[in-house]
Amino acid sequence: MRLSQMLFVTLREDPAEAEIPSHKLLLRAGYIRRVGSGIYAYLPLMWRVLQKVSQIVREEMDAAGAQECLLPQMQPAELWQESGRWDTYTQAEGIMFALQDRQDRELGLGPTHEEVITAVAKDMIRSYRQLPLNLYQIQTKFRDEIRPRFGLMRGREFIMKDAYSFSADEADLKIIYGKMHDAYCNILQRCGLAYRAVDADSGAIGGSGSQEFMVLAEAGEDQVLYTEDGHYAANVEKASSLPEESQPSVFKTLEKRATPGADTIAKLCEHLPCSPTQVVKTVLYEAVYDNGTTVPVLISIRGDQDINEVKLQNELVKLGTIVDGKTVVALVVPDSHAQAKWAGQPLPLGYMAPDLADDYIQKAKGVYGQFLRLVDQTAVELKNFVTGANEVGHHRVGVNWDIDIAQSKHIVDIRTAQVGDRAVHDPQQRLQTARGIEIGHIFQLGTKYSQALGATYTNEAGKEQPLVMGCYGVGVSRLAQAAVEQSYDQNGMIWPASIAPYQAIVIIPNVKDSTQVEAAENLYHELNKAGIETLLDDRTERAGVKFKDADLIGIPYRVVTGRALKDGKVELVERATHESQEIALEAVLPILKAQLSPPASS
Repeated sequence: MRLSQMLFVTLREDPAEAEIPSHKLLLRAGYIRRVGSGIYAYLPLMWRVLQKVSQIVREEMDAAGAQECLLPQMQPAELWQESGRWDTYTQAEGIMFALQDRQDRELGLGPTHEEVITAVAKDMIRSYRQLPLNLYQIQTKFRDEIRPRFGLMRGREFIMKDAYSFSADEADLKIIYGKMHDAYCNILQRCGLAYRAVDADSGAIGGSGSQEFMVLAEAGEDQVLYTEDGHYAANVEKASSLPEESQPSVFKTLEKRATPGADTIAKLCEHLPCSPTQVVKTVLYEAVYDNGTTVPVLISIRGDQDINEVKLQNELVKLGTIVDGKTVVALVVPDSHAQAKWAGQPLPLGYMAPDLADDYIQKAKGVYGQFLRLVDQTAVELKNFVTGANEVGHHRVGVNWDIDIAQSKHIVDIRTAQVGDRAVHDPQQRLQTARGIEIGHIFQLGTKYSQALGATYTNEAGKEQPLVMGCYGVGVSRLAQAAVEQSYDQNGMIWPASIAPYQAIVIIPNVKDSTQVEAAENLYHELNKAGIETLLDDRTERAGVKFKDADLIGIPYRVVTGRALKDGKVELVERATHESQEIALEAVLPILKAQLSPPASS
């Protein structure tokens, strides 16, 4: 392609809307253009990158035994209501674009396709002889992000590969899950990216286990916690660890102490004095379930620890049976206005204890009449601890579980793991941290969707069984931007050769010089004929502008037909290292072929 004929416009200044380097560079280099909030046009250079990423994804999916298909983007609400996710996606998370057609039927634009593919499987899979089966598609998805940002990282319309597997049992599911894990590793390696696979929370997708694939980058929204030995890595939302040991309590007998103004852990520990590891703090939450029931929740946790709201929400979903709720549509620390709806008297905030009386809750329609009491594991083993006295300005010291305060039966892990914590698998290992951009997520769904939608198969004994499912997603457009976020410098992008829009760019410094033009044209045709995707910058711009643009768009190799032509040579510059060398014209093709050849597999 000749740049003079391409839709190619670069910007010298960073666009005001862009927040992170990759977003700025993609806009400046003319790869994408914003059409609306979270909505972008993929321009010719970007589309070539996306096609290359898609092809790598497609090849790895095919190699893993998956079959490509294409599912409808517009989905009937009934399918999502059957699975129980309609309210979650349209109300709780609010990320689904929902609409009504002219017959007043409710529809949604697909943020994901578990329901649709399960409905297809229900109609078409009859026997164990058809299993296992893995179907995938590469398609545009839609999510109504609250605050679209970072360009293609968190847009409202994006390209995604999603695959769905159907198996006869959990053992077969784990085999496919393992193949998908390996395929994702291959995809990221072939795209030239540094990454880490981490344990993850399954979120609204559900299932028994999942892993995220993180491209490591400082601008990543996700925090990864890992150990140096390589045996543990998890998203901070999922991570578990061992906190520092609690200090022995300085209090030996049960007492009620006046602690005026000590409504925070820091103030309390200064007033008594004591260590926060000797304190059981009690935090109030309010959970609203999908059936409209409000449940006040009391959480007891060690004073130096923080609550992980993702873990908390997961535990509350499990406990939803107490009010016949399937999912939590709202989880907040209730302010005074929210408390007024169900609290019969002012709560002793900052001084609450795990045994706060249920009679603080007045009888009200749609309100569960008791506190749901959870105790984090960090608080379970504490002895002679400090906690609130359920009276403003007072705390109790020397408190013990089951002697002074009954311990809840709901003992859970809802603390936030922290950098420096001891690893569960080896307490000698300490958790370290990195930032990551999630570009892939694989799930073991089990029978969550097949049971909800009645998708079954007949086993060898002639008995109907629910299909055992997995799902596997890769953000194709997000991966492309993540590659930029991981590799750039002050001059522009540095694309890995495997997904660069072009592998080389030939620059004519002076288009009025016939010698330069002829040499460039010959190289341009020779390289393309040999399979090296090459741009020709034949624009009537100054040489300096062309060099700056070549750096900005990040093409791996630059060939310049400049002054050295008098000696039969051209300048070859590697974008990643800025290394420049003068080489003979006839050496350009063999050198580039050698540089661009994939490394031999070991």
